Amino acid sequence: MITIEGRKLLHRGLSYDDVLLVPQYSDIGSRSEIDITADLGANLQLQLPIFSSPMDTVSGAQMATALSKLGGASILHRYNTVMEQANMLSSALENGATNVGIAVGISGDYLERALCGVKMGATFICVDVAHGHHIMMKEVLTVLRAELDPGTHIMAGNVATLAGVNDLADWGADSVRCNIGGGSICSTRIQTGHGVPGLQTIMDCAKTDRDVKIIADGGIRNSGDIVKALAAGADAIMCGSLLAGTQETPGAAYKDSQGHSWKEYRGMASKEAQMRWRGKYSSFEGVSARVPCRGPVAEVVKDLEKGIRSGLSYSGTRSIAELQARAEFIVQTPAGQSESNTHITHRNW
Repeated sequence: MITIEGRKLLHRGLSYDDVLLVPQYSDIGSRSEIDITADLGANLQLQLPIFSSPMDTVSGAQMATALSKLGGASILHRYNTVMEQANMLSSALENGATNVGIAVGISGDYLERALCGVKMGATFICVDVAHGHHIMMKEVLTVLRAELDPGTHIMAGNVATLAGVNDLADWGADSVRCNIGGGSICSTRIQTGHGVPGLQTIMDCAKTDRDVKIIADGGIRNSGDIVKALAAGADAIMCGSLLAGTQETPGAAYKDSQGHSWKEYRGMASKEAQMRWRGKYSSFEGVSARVPCRGPVAEVVKDLEKGIRSGLSYSGTRSIAELQARAEFIVQTPAGQSESNTHITHRNW
């Protein structure tokens, strides 16, 4: 911490690449011994600690169905009408999904969406806004707590600080999405100058003494980052780009002039997304991109699950709670970061 005349100015923030987990003694004979169940309280439990982000190029009915069957859960995006969202929910539930959430905003039809979703069988409600530590979030959570069944799980966010987590929990959230900026298509930190590095966010937010669960949301690029987030105190993670381009994501695939197949992937605060769902844009804090088609989401998710289980085994732990209790982080230098990568492809032979 650097101070001038008693005023706090700087303190270091760590990103996922800044650290490694130190390997520890293990007596785990098989990775099948490892339990990666995430109990998020208020009637929400996942066999796999992964949520898909409420984005219109990630989480539709097909993704919700597939991810639920794989043990995770999707949050159906809100960039549509109440009826369109309800139809997505109905389709996912009729096709066998058991854990499905719906996103609502902090203005307009949020209560109608929430009531409709719960009535139709949504497992949880996600109050979805870029800057969740806000007076309007307090008002929405207060209303939802008064109008919904007391057992309804309410997720809220996003925030990047311990104060944000504590306030959202006090206002009625059962779980909180933690991270501001840092996602693969999010430009909030560039546009606004605000944010906290992803791993630091989780380390800070996990210090809460409230009965609230932490969702690491943003900046997670691989199973190693998932393990680091869980070790730092997250109860589950949320991702978009890790699942983008799979056949269950919304939108049609297209081919370029070379015959390669692609799908669109965009931030919901991008100009393109705002223009599509409301016909205009204000501050844009995301970008639109294309990603290669990657086949069934099950193949991607199963690889992530294998990496998570392997990660816990390297710390000699059989559950997420045990990982959080025993994990030991070490800060690595830039040379260490380079060494950690598969660097043979960068050699000049």
